Amino acid sequence: EQLFGAEGIRIAASSHTAAINFIEEVVREHGIDCEFERVDGYLFNAPEQSVEILKRELDAAHRAGLRDVELIERAPTEFITGPCLRFPRQAQFHPLKYLSALARLIEARGGHIFTHTPVGNIRGGSNACVTARNGATVHAQDIVLATNTPINDVLVIHTKQAPYRTYVVGFEIKEPCAPGLFWDTADPYHYVRCARDGEREVLIVGGEDHKTGQDDDGTLRFEALEHWTREHFPQVGAVCYRWSGQVMEPVDGLAYI
Repeated sequence: EQLFGAEGIRIAASSHTAAINFIEEVVREHGIDCEFERVDGYLFNAPEQSVEILKRELDAAHRAGLRDVELIERAPTEFITGPCLRFPRQAQFHPLKYLSALARLIEARGGHIFTHTPVGNIRGGSNACVTARNGATVHAQDIVLATNTPINDVLVIHTKQAPYRTYVVGFEIKEPCAPGLFWDTADPYHYVRCARDGEREVLIVGGEDHKTGQDDDGTLRFEALEHWTREHFPQVGAVCYRWSGQVMEPVDGLAYI
């Protein structure tokens, strides 16, 4: 809100809500088995922080049009979070199962998907076309560039966003945890959710983000995540997954899509 004003965050909140609704509609219309479910989101403070942070966020959320966000005494977790914000009707799903189904739907409707075909050049305008590095050229009325960061512009957007590496650990749990998305205000922050791996329940905990290329201590990051998790969720069992990935962070907090 400080950067974009009340109207800017209203539009952002509305667009994110519409995106969740759209995915839910596609899943329902086409019977996609991707474990989509509506869950609440819970934002809680790091231990040393004041509840005033959450109160300011609550006021901003209401000004953004999210009138059903509320400040509650604690999140439904095994550890005591203290006051937190509850964001109703968020969602989680298995993104690869969802995308695989979309790919099948595209092909069933006559579309074609070509993988392992690196693009060498993109030209817009009335004679738009894409030239692959193998020499093949595809002409189209419209071209949508949907890469994580632009491949046709090496200056403008690249100076407005930075790559960060985030770390994730999955733990076996004997009993299902409370449904929901949980994240805190620590820096770097932690994010938590439950998922199913076949018949097994898995607690997924991520965080320990840093700018890509500025640190080379992944082992320590995983250890810190495991320590934080066992301190807050003592019922977790063995570590069954560890991975890291890269995310693009815009300088002003709002995605450039």
